Parts: sequence; C-alpha cells; structure tokens
Amino acid sequence: MNIHVTKQAAEWYKQELDIDSGTIRLFVRYGGSGGRIPGFSIGINFDAPISPVTSHTVEQLNFFIEESDAWYFEGSDIHITMDEEINEPRFAYH
Repeated sequence: MNIHVTKQAAEWYKQELDIDSGTIRLFVRYGGSGGRIPGFSIGINFDAPISPVTSHTVEQLNFFIEESDAWYFEGSDIHITMDEEINEPRFAYH
C-alpha cells in the first residue's frame, strides 16, 4: 500500500486549503461516493501522524494513512491526480 500524489493535485490542496505545507491524513469515512468499498469514501484532515502505515510527501505536503485505516486501502495503492474537467482531485486504486 502506497500513496501517490501528483504535483498538480498537491498544489490544488495547497490552494483550496490555503496552506503552504503540512500533514494531511487520508482516513476512511462512512458514506460519500466514489470509494473503493461501497458505503465508504476517503476524508482528509490536518493531523499529526501517530502510527502511519504509509506516507508520501510532495510540494511540502505530507499525505499519510494511519494504521487504523489500513484495512480500507489493503491490497492497493492510492493515486491522487487532478481531474481537469471538474478541477478537483481524483482518487484511483491500483
């Protein structure tokens, strides 16, 4: 399980969240759409890593997943890219 974030997606987060750097936790939330497992989706939060299972730093942003959320991502990598049509990040699992 790895996290891959393009520079364009990282820049989008920096602009939308009005930040220059920091840590962003990817966590599992109940509900939403477009998730890997029906009924769940990914949320983001500013948080400090406690027991990260993986992380990826790009453009001074450290994206990470905590051990407690690893079940959701098990067996696949998450790729965060930009969807140019809607100008928002797109999540894909490979």
